[in-house]
Formats: sequence, C-alpha cells, structure tokens
Amino acid sequence: MVWLLIVTTFNTSKMLQSLLPLLLLTLSVHSLQHADPSLAATMEQFSGYSILQPHSFQTTSLSVDALALQNQIDELAAFSDSPSPSVTRVLYTHNDVLGRRYVKTQMELAGLSVREDAVGNIFGRWDGLEPELTAVATGSHIDAIPYSGKYDGVVGVLGAIEAIRVLKRSGFKPKRPLEVISFTSEEPTRFGIGCLGSRLLAGSEDLANSLKTTTDIQNISFLDAARSAGYAKNEDDFSSVFLKKGTYSAFVELHIEQGPILEDEGISIGIVTAIAAPASLKVEFEGNGGHAGAVLMPNRNDAGLAASELALAVERHVLDSGSIDTVGTVGILELHPGAINSIPSKSHLEIDTRDIDEERRNKVVEKIHQSAIKITKTRGVKLSDFHVINQDPPALSDEAVIKAVETATKELNLTSKLMISRAYHDSLFMARLSPMGMIFIPCYKGYSHKPEEFATIQDMSNGVKVLALTLAKLSSQ
Repeated sequence: MVWLLIVTTFNTSKMLQSLLPLLLLTLSVHSLQHADPSLAATMEQFSGYSILQPHSFQTTSLSVDALALQNQIDELAAFSDSPSPSVTRVLYTHNDVLGRRYVKTQMELAGLSVREDAVGNIFGRWDGLEPELTAVATGSHIDAIPYSGKYDGVVGVLGAIEAIRVLKRSGFKPKRPLEVISFTSEEPTRFGIGCLGSRLLAGSEDLANSLKTTTDIQNISFLDAARSAGYAKNEDDFSSVFLKKGTYSAFVELHIEQGPILEDEGISIGIVTAIAAPASLKVEFEGNGGHAGAVLMPNRNDAGLAASELALAVERHVLDSGSIDTVGTVGILELHPGAINSIPSKSHLEIDTRDIDEERRNKVVEKIHQSAIKITKTRGVKLSDFHVINQDPPALSDEAVIKAVETATKELNLTSKLMISRAYHDSLFMARLSPMGMIFIPCYKGYSHKPEEFATIQDMSNGVKVLALTLAKLSSQ
C-alpha cells in the first residue's frame, strides 16, 4: 500500500507566518486508479512523483556490469563434465545440479524470489507495482551438449538476471512483475527430448505421460534421474508443471545467433520474426551381419550401408525442397557391433530436419520415410524402427514484442536486422502460452555447440541493454 502525505502551508502576512492545520490525505494507488483523473494529477503535482505510471528513466541510465556478467559466465562454465574450454552439462547430472544452484544464487543476489517446479524449471520473480497483473517473462537454458561452448543459452539466463540488475540500478519500478526463467533441458542430450521444460510448461500431455516410462541410454529412468537431482520427489504426474495460456503477458529471450549473419554484416542486434519448425526422427535397420572377410559382397545385407544410403537420401530430399530454409542433419549414426572386421548387423540413425514452412518440412519427412522403405527392398534389410520423436509447428514472434525490441534498439542507437531463427529455442513453446519475441546478438564466426563458441563483452552488453529496455516497455503496458 502506497500512502501519500500532502502538507500545505500558507503565508498570512509579511510579518507573521502561521502554520495552519495540516491536511492529511491518504489514498492508495489502487483507489487513485478509479478516481477522477484530475485528482490523480493534483496528487502528482504535490508529490512530485508519478502516481499511476511506473517510474520512467533515461536510456543513458542503463548501465551493464559487463565484466561481472563475463565472470559469471566463466564461473558457470566451470561446472562441466569436460575440460575447458569445452562445456558439458547434461540434465540432472552432478554438474547440472551445481549449475542450477549457481543460477538460483545469482537470482537471489539480484533480489528475485526463487521457486522451482517438479522438473526443475527455475523462476526468479520481481514483483511490480501491481503484482496481480500477469508477468513479463524472459530466460533461456544452461544445459550444454557434450563438448560445446559456454554462451549458448547461458547469455539468456545470466544476461536476463543482469538485465534485472540494470533496471534496478536505474531506479526503474515495473508495473507488471518480471520473471527470469531457467528452463530445464533445452538440449535433447540425455533423453532425446528437446525443450523438455518449456514443452511441459506449454501443456504437453503426451510428454507428461511419456516421461513416466522414459529412460536414457544407460537405462536410467527419467523419474529416477529427476529424483536424484532433487525433483519430482513425491509425484510422477508432471501435469503440475503446466501453465495456463495467458500466464505471461509477454516472453522475450536473449540468445547468441548461432549463425554468422550478424557478425558478417556488422549488425548489433537481430530481431527474430519466426522460429523454424523442427522434426526429429529415429530410424533403425537390421541386417544379417557376419565376418568382414568371409561373407562376399553379393551375399551381404549390410545395415551400415543402409544407414549411409538413407543419410544421403536426407541430403537429397532437403535440397530438392527448393528452399534454402529447409535443412536436414543426420546427427547420430551408430553401428552394431561396431568392430572393424564385422559387417554391421544393426544401425541406428537420429535425423533432424527443419523449415519455417511446416507443410514443406512434413513432405521432406515423408520422403525420408519412403526412402527408408525402398532401401529395405534394395539391400535386403529390415526397417525395425522409424519413429517421429517430435514434429513441432513453427512459431511467429508477436508484432507488439517485435515493435518493443525495435524501439528499444533505436533508442539505444544500435543497428538491427529482422531475421528468422533456424535453430529452435524454448521461445518456440513459450509462444503457445504468451506473445513471444527473441533478441539475437552476434557470435564469433557463427560458431555454436563447439568450444570455440564466443560472444564479445560489448555484444553481450548491447543485448542486455536491449533486453532491459524491452522488459521495461512491456512491463509498463
């Protein structure tokens, strides 16, 4: 409750001043919102403060502690299962748990109230002047695929916390609450499910049910792994993680571009207009196997060659789509028994294909399936599995969020470019809950998912400032 005191004194003569009775007027901000506008204006005139609007500020007051942010990124990178400069931080491992603790500590040091859900999505909240309003959210992830870099996702988490600090240092008071989210398992490394935390937040019932029986490559169940990290303690129903549509008034994510465009063109900020639609496939072939020397070529049913042929088919179908926006990757190809002198009897492929056009991407997936069936006939092998893990629709950024980012960029005198995100992010699923947008900053040579991944202090500072100003604008609406 905010109370205002107005004291009025009057001069009664040149020789004598007397203090008339004090006029004490106490009104709550809530009451003023429903009062005569002229009364609110009078109150503002006497108090010298804005009553109905959040505290405003000049862009020159936005000060990023860039060295502290870089130090935090370096400190978080130390929680890794691989040696520096690479980072390996996989869901629910010891170093993932340590990384989570580090993030929660940073949130608390920034004055945020911290909570977690059943799968470990972390929320840091700054209540606004009107805490009952829906919050504006930002955030990303801190998990890292094996032997990757230290900026992917992390800039969007630690940078978001720094953006909150920037706003607090400026004296800004948000009208709406602001929340920073560190999402669980954006990377599909351990259980083969990308954006696991944000998918659940967006209400994926299929995922919530499948997690009850999901296991990793070491046959450790998702439930056991989660409980070993301190989550899902007394439940196996992950519907408790679901959020209602409209929980947030907006969501905006800061991220390195993971491509070379911004750096090549010398542009400071990328403003994302759409996120490409991903589809992930698992394929397995079975052949007869045998001795590499004893079985003659005409008599072979080689599961390894079947996998190789399908990998080339993926490339062909993607190129035949007629669009540069269609991409496909065979990221995993495993052979059994995996001996140099043994003909592969089994092969396992995991295929990633993406496009900003969902229909075009789905046609590519179907063509890959048809090629797999054809290969079984020509090579005499069995297609033991062809499974679509996920086949998500693309997401469009909200026009109001795009405009807020554009305005913030201009006010900060930074160059910008509208662009498509061909990598998918947690924003893809947050778009199902609220208006969404993304802010890209350049990264060295577009490198990502490798130790050479790098973003300069200046580029990170620019991104944090744009994020802070965007959050201020969105939280004032």
